[in-house]
Amino acid sequence: MSGFADTTQDDSSSPMTSEERKLIFASSLGTVFEWYDFYLYGSLAAIIAKQFFAGLDPTSAFIFALLAFAAGFIVRPFGALFFGRLGDMIGRKYTFLVTILIMGASTFIVGVLPSYASIGVAAPVILIILRLLQGLALGGEYGGAATYVAEHSPQGKRGAYTAWIQTTATLGLFMSLIVILTMRTVVGEAAFEDWGWRVPFVLSIVLLGISVWIRLSMQESPAFLKMQAEGKISKAPLSECFGEWKNLRIIVLALFGVVAGQAVVWYTGQFYALFFLTSVLKVEPSTANVLVAIALLIGTPFFVIFGTVSDRIGRKPIIMAGLLLAVVTYFPLFKALTQAANPDLARAQASAQIVVKADPATCSFQGSPIAREIDFTSACDLAKRALAQSSASYSNEALPAGGETVILIADKPVAVPTGQLVAEGNRFTPESAQSISAFRKELAAAMTAAGYPDRADPAKINKLEIVLILLVLVIYVTMVYGPIAAMLVEMFPTRIRYTSMSLPYHVGNGWFGGLMPTIAFAMVAQNGNIYHGLWYPIAIAGITFVIGMVFVRETKDVDIYAKFLYWHPNRLRK
Repeated sequence: MSGFADTTQDDSSSPMTSEERKLIFASSLGTVFEWYDFYLYGSLAAIIAKQFFAGLDPTSAFIFALLAFAAGFIVRPFGALFFGRLGDMIGRKYTFLVTILIMGASTFIVGVLPSYASIGVAAPVILIILRLLQGLALGGEYGGAATYVAEHSPQGKRGAYTAWIQTTATLGLFMSLIVILTMRTVVGEAAFEDWGWRVPFVLSIVLLGISVWIRLSMQESPAFLKMQAEGKISKAPLSECFGEWKNLRIIVLALFGVVAGQAVVWYTGQFYALFFLTSVLKVEPSTANVLVAIALLIGTPFFVIFGTVSDRIGRKPIIMAGLLLAVVTYFPLFKALTQAANPDLARAQASAQIVVKADPATCSFQGSPIAREIDFTSACDLAKRALAQSSASYSNEALPAGGETVILIADKPVAVPTGQLVAEGNRFTPESAQSISAFRKELAAAMTAAGYPDRADPAKINKLEIVLILLVLVIYVTMVYGPIAAMLVEMFPTRIRYTSMSLPYHVGNGWFGGLMPTIAFAMVAQNGNIYHGLWYPIAIAGITFVIGMVFVRETKDVDIYAKFLYWHPNRLRK
């Protein structure tokens, strides 16, 4: 027994009509543009860190830039509640017309926002406000698009039809990478980092105009119109969603049994992999963007493939298989990625391991997103900070209280300056700065002698192997993400569907997924091992797999027009 009301209607054998194709294209294209806007920031996080967080040291600036990126994800559930409520009360069409306006305007302003050098601390403050607005808008976007398409889809084809919506995030990322790569090539790397990075943001105003025109031409969902004609529109969708445990239970199961794991797999495969290539393995950014774009281009059709297959065998088996594969293979895949992208680094890590020996009481938390360079004043902090900024993987060995910090590279010691570093205002004193500079030069020389490269050698990069590894990661993404829109739509009744499905989706993707790069890099900075951050997605995906296998039921045969679903046992009569 599925636990849901079944339906005997099945239009799975009929071909897609021209109207259905137009509807899916209109919904998907507008959403592609919206994801393009959102992901520009993530793709340019390293440059944005220099432009807007120049008051912090490089490691903290990058972590803070990622946190600002994640800020848009943190507010997504609030956007889901606000716009989901509107969508269930006034309709799907006009609600996600508003979301595209907010998203497009915010992105355009980022493109013309003065940097930290021009207006100081006001620059990152305004940037974060714009990211929050983008997050609120995106919180209302996905639920509207997925619900809209699903409610137009024939029974037996919801997985295939809604899978087109699932391609939009990847296509938006792909589009952002292509525009960024084109600008890098046209203006050169130096000019791009100076001003060229702004052009992709400014161009979003054109995409905004196209998106608004498309969405104005769309018709309201037939399910919503039918419910409106019958006078059954919810007057308080939030109360219906969260006021009864029977409904809230499904939201909780959707979050922890499906979406949380999907989210971390998505962001690991499509964002963390890119950050890992550029920031850890030191692959030149334009090369990394091309390789990721190729993998995305090859892998994107699998969203529709797995969505279509889910109409036949079910949503749950495909999603759970994707989660399990990610849990089992992430470590070997990322280690293989290191070998393919920077073989000199992989060889040095194997033959000249680095150990930091220090008194733990003298070591600060390296993953703090708000710390400044001058906040790290001990010998342990100096050692770990220098290694993190060199993207060196190291292990830690605790010394007794009072022990002097030392770095061992292939068992050869590198002395770390003893005593506390001294800061005056926002800078170290000249004596401390000189001591830091001398230590970093000595460390760099020792690492070079041990075979550690300062960047990936373009001549040694195995591009084919990298694309294949990235493609595997993208395939995992398509497995967990392709069928999920149909599954979420099928879990909730029409009158509260927009709100109910939006909240777990955006809590999962906004908090568990959106915070993934930030948390992972903070974990790496604190622990020292470049692969340590992978424990975060592995743990979340593993928990979701267990909960999903035990508690979540199959949904593919649900009649989404049914008046009530199974968690209303006292209202089953027609």
